[in-house]
Amino acid sequence: MHETLEALGRYRILPAAVGFDGPETVLPLCDALIAGGMPVLEITLRAAGGMEAIRLATSERPGVLVGAGTVLTPKQAEQALAAGARYLVSPGLDPDLVRISQNAGIPILPGVATPTEVQTAIKLGLEAVKFFPASILGGAKAIAALNGPFPGMKFVPTGGVNLETLEPYLLMKTILACGGTWMFGRGLITNGNFDAITWAAQTTMDLVTRVTPQNN
Repeated sequence: MHETLEALGRYRILPAAVGFDGPETVLPLCDALIAGGMPVLEITLRAAGGMEAIRLATSERPGVLVGAGTVLTPKQAEQALAAGARYLVSPGLDPDLVRISQNAGIPILPGVATPTEVQTAIKLGLEAVKFFPASILGGAKAIAALNGPFPGMKFVPTGGVNLETLEPYLLMKTILACGGTWMFGRGLITNGNFDAITWAAQTTMDLVTRVTPQNN
């Protein structure tokens, strides 16, 4: 497995910052996550400042595992890689995006929702996929069912995953990491409440430590 995916598997959490209108908050956000024992950050490209936030975070906080989320087009993928993203995350399975990431030697977590898409991902040489939207698709039970025919695939459930619903996923060895926005709360980033983000990260990582299966 790619070393970046292995690192995600050690932390088991993939926090996603939904939007940066400007990049100025990304460094204190990275510091808050580091303080909470969660040096991982997916910066989505839903807002105009996302790409610059990736560039700033990767250059100034190299100890944080920064990736680009909501990657929809080849142009976005190429720009994110040029900005220093160490992995890409996409809501859907696009072979063009997969090829770009593979050619760059960078992992991608494309979204899947069906067995057909998982099988296609395997054919494309992928080791892990995003399961999205997880809560609507059946959550941990759905992933357990997919694990039967696809035992080698690792999943990153996102969509409706939060601190209250996290434990069933963490108990599963087929789960690489769990993605979500719960540690950022409503307005915590824009209001500069980084102590609350650190607390949420610490609380989450405490749960990860308690319930992650041995030899995961």
